[in-house]
Amino acid sequence: MKMKKLLLIQSTPYDLNRKPIKKKKLYFVGLALPLLAALTPQDWQVEIVLETIEDIPFDTDADLIAIGSMGHAIIRTIDIAEEFKKRGKTVILGGYMVSLMAEEAGKYCDSVVIGDAENVWGRVIEDYQKGELKSSYKEELTCLKTPLPRFDLILKKNIGDFLPIQAGRGCPNSCSFCSVYCLYKNKYLKREIADVIRDITQIKELGFSKFLLLDDNIIADRMYLLELCGEIKKLNMQWASQCSIKIGDDKELLEIVADSGCLALSFGLESISVESLKYMDKSWAKPKEYPERIKNIQAAGIDVSTEMVVGADGDTLQSIQDTAKFISDNKIVIPRFYILTPIPGTKYYEDLRAHHRIYKEDIYSYNGSEAVHIPKHMTPEELTKAYWDLYNEVFSISSIAKRTLFRKDFFTKMDRYIFYFMINIYYRYQIKRKITPNII
Repeated sequence: MKMKKLLLIQSTPYDLNRKPIKKKKLYFVGLALPLLAALTPQDWQVEIVLETIEDIPFDTDADLIAIGSMGHAIIRTIDIAEEFKKRGKTVILGGYMVSLMAEEAGKYCDSVVIGDAENVWGRVIEDYQKGELKSSYKEELTCLKTPLPRFDLILKKNIGDFLPIQAGRGCPNSCSFCSVYCLYKNKYLKREIADVIRDITQIKELGFSKFLLLDDNIIADRMYLLELCGEIKKLNMQWASQCSIKIGDDKELLEIVADSGCLALSFGLESISVESLKYMDKSWAKPKEYPERIKNIQAAGIDVSTEMVVGADGDTLQSIQDTAKFISDNKIVIPRFYILTPIPGTKYYEDLRAHHRIYKEDIYSYNGSEAVHIPKHMTPEELTKAYWDLYNEVFSISSIAKRTLFRKDFFTKMDRYIFYFMINIYYRYQIKRKITPNII
């Protein structure tokens, strides 16, 4: 009997000319598709396609197509779904963007998985086989248990030298623009440490010495992180993750995290404007404390990457310009910026809509690199220009060199800083082509 076949696709975003952004190598591999493959019954054949580095096989013989995406790649996801629908395929959409705008996404597919898939994926497959597929599936998790990801399905692809594992989902903070808050509403679920270590051990057995620890705020539970670091240290692996900048206040924890093999942490600083952070419901963050916290993190031997947004109500053209100096002065090795975008389904979108401040109504034109709302202290056009001016300043050769090469500790971590230098040069190449640096 022929096995049923499932094709899982991770779409890539469009560039400004609406062409899919392609890369030769994909460093940040998502965890969702290997997990979905593991949740799929064993009598199904599963194929994974990462569109950033592979072409979509539209003539596939797969019975079922499931597409996930990150951020603005949702627009490409919908186009792919429509193409497969024209060819008579059954299409399922999922992922956080689809979950935020499930009703809209449902227009382009047969079924939508809203939120986490763990408790519903088996039912989706079963209903499909019975010809009883429902328009949507949703069931909130009360605990986080996941099977071993099917990394075997992506190992032969041109991916980076690390794989992802997950410790927790959700975040206790309530930042209004954040999709994580809108999906999880302050819920933060942690996996059993034994399960996390099981997954890291698998990655090590596959020949990798590094992993990316996925968690929206790994210091949300200090005791959990301490215990996890103790177990990670035994595996002699190197890792990176993301968390609150507050970890910079805890020198004891920083030392333990670094000693467990942590090389780099990414921080969603969002803004150096107190007023902007207040409008984003992130007033607990204190920009004046950022430099000292960053200094402590770097002193522990952990490199700092940042994610920031421009266009919030406290931002002025001057504050956006000042952000470039902040990045340079604090020697941020990997900085990324986005224009604050009102994503449908978020509290921020509803607030702006209520005050008639949506500048572009066509949500399918939202790409994160062009203002689509009316900022408080500038025009949308001025915001878009300031955003690209900021990127060009931060990724000037002088700024790149200052942040990655001209450092007191350069010769103690020469390989890492040269690696960061090369990443910055690649980002500069993308920025010159008006492509926002992204992990996908």
